Amino acid sequence: MGRPSCPCPGRGAGRCRGLTLIHFIRKLAMTRFAAAIFDLDGTLLDTERLVIDAGLEVLSSLGHAVSRGFMISLVGIDAAEGHRRLCAHVGSAIDPEGLDVAWSAATRRYYAGGIPLMAGVEVLLGDLAARALPFAVATNSATANARRKLAEAGLAHRFSEAHVVGFDAVALPKPAPDVFLAAAARLGVEARHCVAFEDSDTGVAAALAAGMTVVQVPDMLPASGRDAHHLAASILEGARACGLIK
Repeated sequence: MGRPSCPCPGRGAGRCRGLTLIHFIRKLAMTRFAAAIFDLDGTLLDTERLVIDAGLEVLSSLGHAVSRGFMISLVGIDAAEGHRRLCAHVGSAIDPEGLDVAWSAATRRYYAGGIPLMAGVEVLLGDLAARALPFAVATNSATANARRKLAEAGLAHRFSEAHVVGFDAVALPKPAPDVFLAAAARLGVEARHCVAFEDSDTGVAAALAAGMTVVQVPDMLPASGRDAHHLAASILEGARACGLIK
């Protein structure tokens, strides 16, 4: 039996092998990342405004006048640290459990009409799913709350339970890298081969500490723009900038 013919008409075998290598390199470049990991609130879900409105309502009912600007400054911070800063701001202790219960109840009322997605999220997740590129959530929300919000936003089918990692599933919340490292491990991918999407500087610091390429899409707070690898106005713009999609 003869040697298979070269698929490149008019070229020698050496030239063919060279072209095959070039095609292989180009394919690698098109699949630069092995996985994508997303922050939840303010990145996938347009929840931050609703949560802040609910919090202002509850704090007002407790007799605490807090500005919207201060509440926005807490975006991206874990619950324990947020409570500490809030108590320091109002100058009195607030029962964290009571506040959490009341705030959660108020937030659910604001979510009653469904949780809106950030622009472009459905398109991006659909593209990644079609290409079988794995993705996960790494959030400073509690894991059960994150799963519930995904369900209420109509995204539960996109994420298996194992691929939603909240701060309560790891030792330390953001800005520590723990949630991002755990998400990558659950996907079976090295952190350095992941691209992370974040809205806050706190989240960016966590993803960078994990060794990931980071795309920042600011939501409520303006970004410093100094640390993330890519700064974008939308999640789709960021995905194109880093080469995740065309």
